[in-house]
Amino acid sequence: MTSPSQSPCVRSRFPEPAEWTESQRNPPYAYYLYYLYANLVPLNALRRERGLQPIVLRPHCGEAGPVHHLATAFLLADNISHGLLLRKAPVLQYLYYLAQVPMAMSPLSNNSLFLPYSRSPLPDFHAKGLCVTLSTDDPLMFHFTKEPLMEEYSIAAQVWKLTNTDMCELARNSVIMSGFPHEVKKRWLGPAYQHEGVLGNDIRYTNLPNVRVAFRFENLLHELALVTTANPRSRAHSGHSGLSVPAAMSTRTKSMSVLFEDEG
Repeated sequence: MTSPSQSPCVRSRFPEPAEWTESQRNPPYAYYLYYLYANLVPLNALRRERGLQPIVLRPHCGEAGPVHHLATAFLLADNISHGLLLRKAPVLQYLYYLAQVPMAMSPLSNNSLFLPYSRSPLPDFHAKGLCVTLSTDDPLMFHFTKEPLMEEYSIAAQVWKLTNTDMCELARNSVIMSGFPHEVKKRWLGPAYQHEGVLGNDIRYTNLPNVRVAFRFENLLHELALVTTANPRSRAHSGHSGLSVPAAMSTRTKSMSVLFEDEG
């Protein structure tokens, strides 16, 4: 068993403040990210008051460096770019799944720098249900066409044998995690896109089958139920002897009725 001192999340030594200038070492990643977050909170509140779009905190995280960067981003960021190191941190990967923290990944960029395309965790993350999408990263350096994002999608589809449903799901995730205004997202995904599960999917806009959305949503609810009822004391206190389902599962009846309704 790994001891706390050996854990990849805590074994790094953070430089003391005096070292930031004396030895020319930078403050830790968590320090930078916290102060970005702390300053964006009042700024975004002011922007909302004035009818402006909030600034999304979307740091590069988990591409390289210690795993604890991902733990920091989990607590503070709206979503992240990259997240490759989650493949080496299963507990954090599970937390990112449960919270559906969005991740924009750039396998072509990673392939040029340090991670071969064949080893990219994106198809594995997508299959597990993490909220991932494809993105570009320094397209002038790592891409060869005038449409770098299409380049990412077309190569991913060919190499990983992605289906049309997979591609539409990745594209839908991209819009949801983007910083575009609400009205723009409604125009692209449909007026009810903020609802969870099938109720938030309009196939006329997304081209994403309801059965895929229902599959993702129900799996997530069951995982959340497993976590929230794992403590024997909580089960005894609530009077349940086995797994219970979160209140959100009450939406299943509506979701399934939408899923199987006669579209004719």
